[in-house]
Amino acid sequence: MKILVTGATGFLGTHLCRKLKSEKHEVIGLGSKDCDLTQEASLGEALAGHRGSFDRIIHLAAWTQAGDFCLKHPGEQWLINQKINTNVLSYWKEEQPAAKFLFMGTSCSYDPELPLKEENYMRGVPIDSLFTYAMTKRMLYAGALALNKQYGMKYLCFVPSTFYGPGYHTDARQMHFIFDLIRKIIRGKLHGEPVVLWGDGYQKRELVYIDDFTNAMLELDARCENGIINIGEGKEHTIREFAGMICSEVGYDPAKIHYDTTRYVGAKSKCLDTSRLLKLYPEYRNTSLKNGLSSTIKWFMQQDSIIRK
Repeated sequence: MKILVTGATGFLGTHLCRKLKSEKHEVIGLGSKDCDLTQEASLGEALAGHRGSFDRIIHLAAWTQAGDFCLKHPGEQWLINQKINTNVLSYWKEEQPAAKFLFMGTSCSYDPELPLKEENYMRGVPIDSLFTYAMTKRMLYAGALALNKQYGMKYLCFVPSTFYGPGYHTDARQMHFIFDLIRKIIRGKLHGEPVVLWGDGYQKRELVYIDDFTNAMLELDARCENGIINIGEGKEHTIREFAGMICSEVGYDPAKIHYDTTRYVGAKSKCLDTSRLLKLYPEYRNTSLKNGLSSTIKWFMQQDSIIRK
């Protein structure tokens, strides 16, 4: 197949493009340096000559970061992500209507008071601190539904839990919690830096190993269309449990960790219902958390920005 991937230089995009190329697909990957998706004509200009030629459009691009980023940039998040998503949807409709559109939702879109099941994705109110980003993802889903309803265009939306695995960014951007834990504990071990984690450590999170997600995504693409599917482990752990597993792997005393209860922690719990995933893809298996964390930690230990003083 011929496949267009937006957000191709991000954590998920890098792994996905590598996977697609290994399966001999023709992949055109676009990152922010290749194409400014906030500009209406950018995709058409960047992809001149490809009209009607893509079998898949995989839309991963989004303007966001982890931590308290969403709290600080709600207006910008709304404007930038709405422009990105509208322009990509418009390009799909005008230039590639025969392509199947695969895109990312977010677990942030769920109302934490409701079960995190796909039928509740558009119901209730997302957590206040993540409201704007969550609503831009809901609107992306609404756009795909609308184009399907009027024009019969095919789509598939995936809602992941937090990705982890080797190959994450180690630059100045805020890291998702699991990478932040690994970085802090490694530096505590190597350099004696204080390890300070946000919250009381009893907030719960769910992970999905990056290769498990990409494999599931492509397998589900072959099996279904016009729907929304959660992809995750189906169970969660406390931050203290994650920290303990990392400490065991690194050789750091977890009693040295300080928990700062004054810092932002987001949702207290976030675990996806994966019953639809397992019904559609009963062979799906997760990499064990022990093995997944071990490979991620080993990769981190090789990064100069982490290990140097």
